[in-house]
Amino acid sequence: MISFMIHVVVSLFAVSNPIGNVPLFITLTEGYSEKERTQTAKKAIIVSFIILIAFLLAGRLIFKLFGIDIHALRIAGGIFIFGIAYNLLNAKESHVQNPHSDEKAESKEKADVSVTPLAIPIIAGPGTIATVMSLTPGSQVALHMFAILIGIMIVLAMTYYAFQYSSFIMRKMGKTEMNVVTRLMGLILAVVAVEMIGAGIKGMFPMLMS
Repeated sequence: MISFMIHVVVSLFAVSNPIGNVPLFITLTEGYSEKERTQTAKKAIIVSFIILIAFLLAGRLIFKLFGIDIHALRIAGGIFIFGIAYNLLNAKESHVQNPHSDEKAESKEKADVSVTPLAIPIIAGPGTIATVMSLTPGSQVALHMFAILIGIMIVLAMTYYAFQYSSFIMRKMGKTEMNVVTRLMGLILAVVAVEMIGAGIKGMFPMLMS
């Protein structure tokens, strides 16, 4: 069981990539106070936990109920991420990052990055959901389910602390460095998006890849 739990943690860590998401978190929370970044990180982790647990317990039922295919989810997530990547590559400012002085609170409320895009599709995205569902035994053995639950909690805790240390990173970075990171993350996200879309298309239309 210990070996299975290690396998779960390694698999989820590789897919969710907490360390690699730190620059994106820094970019999305640019202009936030340390307290606001902490609140954003906490909310993103809580929402991600709820999503992953929901798919752990009832993923197959949810997909069957709504007639959703995991490959379609990959394509939709890839398209969404590509939209984010496009904005980052062009260094477009969102309302949440640079709101007008008299609209600051309202704009942040309207563009809550903790749920979208941080929780989904970045942390609890199609790849992570697919990994959780693939690790779930068909008979839903209690010990295996518990091991996956613990694995999810460990990886999300790692993600939270990685985001927490982003405050230190932000204090060491200037505007120029931030712009470089923004465009670099945009490029990386664009590649990830294309790979997700490609994997989804390959899964839905295997005859096209033959």
